[in-house]
Amino acid sequence: MATDTEALPDGVGKKQNEKLVITASSLGTVFEWYDFYLYGLLASVISAKFFSGVNETTGFILALMAFAAGFAVRPFGALVFGRVGDIVGRKKTFLVTMAIMGMSTFAVGLLPSYDQIGIAAPIILMALRLLQGLAIGGEYGGAAVYIAEHAPNGKRGFYTGFIQTTAMLGLILASMFVVGLRTSLDADDFLSWGWRLPFLFSIVLLLVALWIRLQLNESPVFQRMKAHGATSKAPLREAFGKWKNLKIVLIALFGAVAGQAVIGFSGHLYPLFFLEKIAKVDGATANFLVATALTITIPLYVFWGWLSDKIGRKPIMMTACVIAVFAYFPLYSALVNAANPAMAAAIERAPVSIVAHGSECSFQFDPIGGNTFDTTSCDIAKSYLAKSGINYENIDAPIGSIASIRIGDRSIIAPDPALVSGDTKNSAVAAFGADVQRALVAAGYPTDADPDQIDQFRVIVILCMLGTLGTMVYGPLAALLVELFPARIRYSSLSLPYHIGNGWIGGFMPTVAFAMVAATGSIYQGLWYAIVIAGITAVVGILFLPETYKRDIEA
Repeated sequence: MATDTEALPDGVGKKQNEKLVITASSLGTVFEWYDFYLYGLLASVISAKFFSGVNETTGFILALMAFAAGFAVRPFGALVFGRVGDIVGRKKTFLVTMAIMGMSTFAVGLLPSYDQIGIAAPIILMALRLLQGLAIGGEYGGAAVYIAEHAPNGKRGFYTGFIQTTAMLGLILASMFVVGLRTSLDADDFLSWGWRLPFLFSIVLLLVALWIRLQLNESPVFQRMKAHGATSKAPLREAFGKWKNLKIVLIALFGAVAGQAVIGFSGHLYPLFFLEKIAKVDGATANFLVATALTITIPLYVFWGWLSDKIGRKPIMMTACVIAVFAYFPLYSALVNAANPAMAAAIERAPVSIVAHGSECSFQFDPIGGNTFDTTSCDIAKSYLAKSGINYENIDAPIGSIASIRIGDRSIIAPDPALVSGDTKNSAVAAFGADVQRALVAAGYPTDADPDQIDQFRVIVILCMLGTLGTMVYGPLAALLVELFPARIRYSSLSLPYHIGNGWIGGFMPTVAFAMVAATGSIYQGLWYAIVIAGITAVVGILFLPETYKRDIEA
């Protein structure tokens, strides 16, 4: 094997300043994640602006689906840009992905709302999200490979730990911008035009990030491969068409990345949605609390990366998966108690249930906006509770029974659409909702979390505990993935499992979790998604994932 300068063309293999490599790669990726996370932070506003033609619950789920759409195409971006990165080079590839991401984000800030251009608004929004997802699909692999191929042996976990911080730094940057606007602008101004400013500001970040990335040279490992004619001419066929490598791709996906994805999202993004939509904390406070916890836990990405250089990647990641399986229900229950103690007390003191026959109850999701959920008494009852975000249980009743809502010892019978119609039905539904609301208030259910009752210290501690699990699985991940695959097909091989895991399995978590909440009424039901997948990863990883921290990545 050639040394850094042995028989290579001029400039090839020269050692680049390591601090510049880490700083430039990481900062460029921070800005990309800033772009990507803005949408998630503003999901409630996006729902109101671009999905106002449907009911509120459906609109929020659709907004999350549009957020998830950006994740859905990430594996395709991984295939496209992974192939380019293995053939053309690491540096050129992530310059292209950055430009696509930045321009797509800037365009969201200029996009007219549903009220202005109708159905074209959410369609264009979805197209921009798809472009963002394609770009991110090529970004992570390039940055992870680039830094790891510059790192000396025994320090890859430490070096790549910095790139792992970029997603959180991007989220913090976006959160700070959003919180600042929410607190400095009148609420109406923010909803009218202020929400667009973080998207428009991305053009400035794009220019800065491009300038930073242009300062870098190509990866020394890739330069040596290219100088010796050792690069792959068909990296996708080599990576996924041969069982020897495909087997490792599948183990990486199910034994590492899948668990990392759901634990990561359960540690930083899902808590934001949970605080705002379930615990009813106002958006500015929820963003502040999450951003504070993320700021505290960010150094842990580098710490776990460093520790994985000493004891291995696998023990740290598998420990986090096992803890998550047993910790999520108590942690999220504690989160509700700390963020909205009045709600937690009301759930305990006066639990809510719907008594109805299951066959008469619809799934409370309507993607085309044509269902008002008022054709059965059960639908009327569930629709009201779903819109209110109230935790409830389902109690089966004999077929043909009129549905009722129980709040503690009180029972409120829903209108029977078979007996009323037209304005009479509308009046009956409205009167039923008013009765339920009065009963909820009497039972102590708050419409919003009382800011004076939020125990911010406890909330931040709980969020830090959730975030710590995320850092344990994410900190060693980049080094693990780089070490699993040969250099000539490394970009393609690691990008696909990473983006299937984080794009499909992790990216759809908020959407699926909130749909599960809407379907069952339990505010904790969505946690099963993360728990089951983390459990699968723990089993597959413990049994089949190899330890890699002492491997030579030049091969």
